Amino acid sequence: MSATLVAGWVSTARHVPSPNCEPRPPGVAPELVVIHNISLPPGEFGGPGIEQLFTNTLDWDAHPYYQSIRGLRVSAHFLLRRDGELLQFVSTEERAWHAGVSCWQGRDNCNDFSIGIELEGTDTQAYTEAQYAGLKRLIGLLRKHYPGIGPGDLAGHADVAPGRKTDPGPAFDWSRLNPPSAEGELA
Repeated sequence: MSATLVAGWVSTARHVPSPNCEPRPPGVAPELVVIHNISLPPGEFGGPGIEQLFTNTLDWDAHPYYQSIRGLRVSAHFLLRRDGELLQFVSTEERAWHAGVSCWQGRDNCNDFSIGIELEGTDTQAYTEAQYAGLKRLIGLLRKHYPGIGPGDLAGHADVAPGRKTDPGPAFDWSRLNPPSAEGELA
């Protein structure tokens, strides 16, 4: 089944709506994709921590690390799990809280004009084949719907928040993101 994008929601993604979003500024459409990584607890994959963090349901006492992020209110538009499962937290028509204090090509507040994609991972552990394949399909679909996202409009969190963030880190192979096929289909 081919994916569609309706009201900013990808039909083939598992929808987990986050309250951590707001309208984009009037007249602003996505023009940038920001790639992040996340794992909760750090270096552990497959648990419910990421979904709980993005939906404000994380039990801050469930792991010692969570005390260092206690009260954090963040989200992303998408999460690609290690096995390639795609989750969507925020409509691409809205502003997700993923980039924080940020700047891209002289424009501040990247959340206003970007789509945030989290990869379940760390800066130093290789990402999976399923993640690269899913990321290419997702970017193709987004470009089909948002022509302002061109070939040079992909950045890492470290690129938009240098000195503050390091993700997706040296483990991410940017050369794997050759322009996706014209179909931009997400199965």
